[in-house]
Amino acid sequence: MALRLLRMRGMNKTQQTALAAGALTVGAALLTRGLRSVRRIDFRGRSVLITGGSRGLGLLIARELGREGARVTLAARDADELERARDDLASRDVDVSVARCDVSQREEAERLVADIVQRTGGIDVLINNAGVIQVGPLEHMQITDFEKAMAVHFWGPLYTMLAAIPVMRRRGAGRIVNISSIGGKIGVPHLVPYCASKFALVGLSDSIRGEVARDGICVTTVCPGLMRTGSPFNAWFKGRHRDEFTWFAISDSMPIASIAATRAAEQVVDACRHGDAELVISWPAKLAVIANALAPEGVAFGMSVANRLLPGPVDASGDRAHSGWQSLSRWAPSRLTRLTEQAAAENNELPH
Repeated sequence: MALRLLRMRGMNKTQQTALAAGALTVGAALLTRGLRSVRRIDFRGRSVLITGGSRGLGLLIARELGREGARVTLAARDADELERARDDLASRDVDVSVARCDVSQREEAERLVADIVQRTGGIDVLINNAGVIQVGPLEHMQITDFEKAMAVHFWGPLYTMLAAIPVMRRRGAGRIVNISSIGGKIGVPHLVPYCASKFALVGLSDSIRGEVARDGICVTTVCPGLMRTGSPFNAWFKGRHRDEFTWFAISDSMPIASIAATRAAEQVVDACRHGDAELVISWPAKLAVIANALAPEGVAFGMSVANRLLPGPVDASGDRAHSGWQSLSRWAPSRLTRLTEQAAAENNELPH
């Protein structure tokens, strides 16, 4: 001990600070690992609600949880999509139920949760995954686009959480996972309604977390980067909609820039299992968050440059929204979008 003190005295202040910081970092890492282990839950027999669960990431999460023995309820607006998702999960021996619901409507969201509680006896896990993607220049975005994005990404999760939290509170435990986006951390050109509403969801999710922790409820905020779910085909495009769809679909298909959706779903389930506060999916997304924190001016400049490379606005015809399926071109689908096409076929992202 005396020798250690002598060595410490021989260090300069910078070395002592570095040593103390290293010790704190190691201690924090060990504490975090210990807390994750304590919070770990088993999904077998748990009642799970996944909004927006009929396709894409929601369906993939349902497959993962079903594989672990959870009783899964999928909620979505499209009845045909729900039936296809039910068949997909049933073929994998998943205990699945489906409910047609528009969670942006408070009465429907509350009724959805009440019906699940009545049928299963409770709700253990709530995953707010429902989403809508609107792509195009700000000049073609209308107030209704912002209202729709907020209704799905902010009000929908709020309605389901307010309905589910009292149930979880009575049971003394629960898990809530809110699927936001890297667009909820960094504003991206041509995705203004989407990003604004996802920022709102991040704030809602992070704020509620501290208030319900004492009730044994863990809230996880998930911010994925680009994932190969097949979602560009069911996104909505304005302005030069074919060009907008092309850049979006190609970006979504790039192996380095995007992550396989199955890997993303596995990470979401693991974060939920351990009650993690936040999950940012993919290294490009993590690096972008760090860059924005350390050099916001640099990131802002980069976004302005990116905006100049994106398709410009057109006349009033650009105000009309077209789905990805309505915006195909000689570049999309093509070899450049092959991975997104495969994901769409695998994850129920079919044309309506």
